[in-house]
Parts: sequence; C-alpha cells; structure tokens
Amino acid sequence: MNASSKSDDKSRCASRATAAGKRPVPGAARAPAPTRVKFWGVRGSIPTPGPTTVKYGGNTSCVEVRADGQIIVLDAGTGLRLLGLELVAEFDTQPLELTLLLTHTHWDHIQGLPFFLPVYKPQNHLRILGYEGARHGLQVVLAGQMESPFFPIGLREVPANVRIEELKTMSFNIGPVRVKASFASHPGKCVGYRLFTSDGSIAFFPDNELPRQDASGHRKMIDFLRGTDVLIMDAQFDTREYQQHTGWGHGCLDDVVALALQAEVKRLFLFHHDPNHDDARISQMLVHARKLVAARKGKLKVEAAQEGATVKLPAPGRR
Repeated sequence: MNASSKSDDKSRCASRATAAGKRPVPGAARAPAPTRVKFWGVRGSIPTPGPTTVKYGGNTSCVEVRADGQIIVLDAGTGLRLLGLELVAEFDTQPLELTLLLTHTHWDHIQGLPFFLPVYKPQNHLRILGYEGARHGLQVVLAGQMESPFFPIGLREVPANVRIEELKTMSFNIGPVRVKASFASHPGKCVGYRLFTSDGSIAFFPDNELPRQDASGHRKMIDFLRGTDVLIMDAQFDTREYQQHTGWGHGCLDDVVALALQAEVKRLFLFHHDPNHDDARISQMLVHARKLVAARKGKLKVEAAQEGATVKLPAPGRR
C-alpha cells in the first residue's frame, strides 16, 4: 500500500468517526426542544405588500406553535403560504402531522389554505379544528373558497389527508397540549385560544374588541388570560381611531395594554396591524404602549408582532 492509499484510509476512518459522533445514541436522553412561537402573518383585514410594511410584514393572520412534539398553526391567513414552504423545505418527504386551529372564517383568516403546500403532499395529515362558520358549517365554508370558479383545485381533491372537525366544547387536547377556547367580541362566531404547554401558556385573540361597558365580559377575559406567558391580541386602533370604529370588533391599543396588565400577562404582542398603518405608525404605537406600562410601573413586556419573528418560552424550571 502506498502513502497516498494510507492517507485516504485515514481520511475515510476520520470521516466515519465524525459521522458516528453526530448520530444520536440509542436510548440517550435528549433535552426537549423549548416551545416556539413564530409569526408568519400579523396584518389585519387584507394583505399589504410594499416598501412601507417591510419591517412588520404584510401577510394576514398566521402563527406557528411548536410545543411538546406538536406543530399547531393558529389561523390560515396569507402567511400560511410561507409557513407551508418552510415546512416542506424542512421535512421534505417525511410525513407531517399538523393541526390548524381557526378562530373564525373571515377571509383574512382562511385565504392561505389553498396555497398551503403540505396539503399537496399525499404523506401529510392536516387536522382543521374550529367552530362552525357564521351561517354554514365549517367544511362548507372552507371548501367553498376552493370551488370553481374561485380556484382550480377543490379542497376534497388535494392529495393530503385533510380532516375538518367542528368543535363542540371549549376545552380539548392536541396531544399533550391542553387548549381552552373563549368567545371573542367580533362579528360572527369568533373565538380566541389559550394553549397550555409544558413551557408555559400562549393566548391568541387576533380579532377582538374589548367593550368598555361590559364589566362582566371584561372580568371573564381577565380570568381567562390570567398569568399568560405570551398574549397575542388584536390592537388595531389607537384611541382616536377607535372612537371612529367602535363596534367593529377590533381592539383599542390602550384597552389591550390595560387588560394585559390587569391579567398579569408576561409578554404582549400587538397583532392584527391595520392595513393603513405603515411600519413607522406601528412603531409609534409600540412606543405608546410601552409608555402606558411604564406609567403603571408594570412588568409587562410589549412588542409589535413582526412577520418572521420567533419567540421561545422557557420551561418553568429554566425561568
């Protein structure tokens, strides 16, 4: 054997040793991945692409939660398309088990479904959960937007295994993740969700108005949100705008911050950004929200939801 062959053999042995070192050892304990929240769509009502919405994003409602081995998607707005591309790139041909929780069936919360790439892969399973549409059953509403002449492929024709279930109770489980629902103040049948994971809880109310005259409803909302780690809530209007849109079913920034403080929420993400608000306007609203917290000497951390941003929840023992 010449020197070159010996060198090649050593190189191959070293490569095999390195590869073996990277393989998971059977039976070895692995640290569980922390709960992760990722924003794929944060805008309200209609997508707003363009140079003035680059920072916060223009896609409509869609949030991904990975927790306790589950991939849970909150709403199916236009941000769902980007999530689908990411999931297919990450998992390739591996089968996916996904759960989609719908808050309601207004277009800006379901329009991404026809463009969600995983439903065009036969190995995947998508379970869609929600409450019945405003006038029709959930399946009729979701299938309707994909019927001719609106879309070339029907929902019943996609290759993936898609199962649609209308929820009848306000508490259920997705694997080990416990979920509670509460009705939101918004036209039609609309809910918000709170997900209880091993690392903490996440509440999602993308479309919700906090009626100032409903003391009982306000107390119920505080109780529902009490101690939430991450609250994602509709804060579309400032005080002046809200006076012109009272009863529309969308939140006033000042009211949302006050609610979060009363409910002892740890982190608040302003959501459902108004389609007429550019990046500068949203940043101004964020500054105002933080001033409100400071004036109350609160510990609440406030952020404006930003497309592509990721939030990790620490486990209770790691806080």
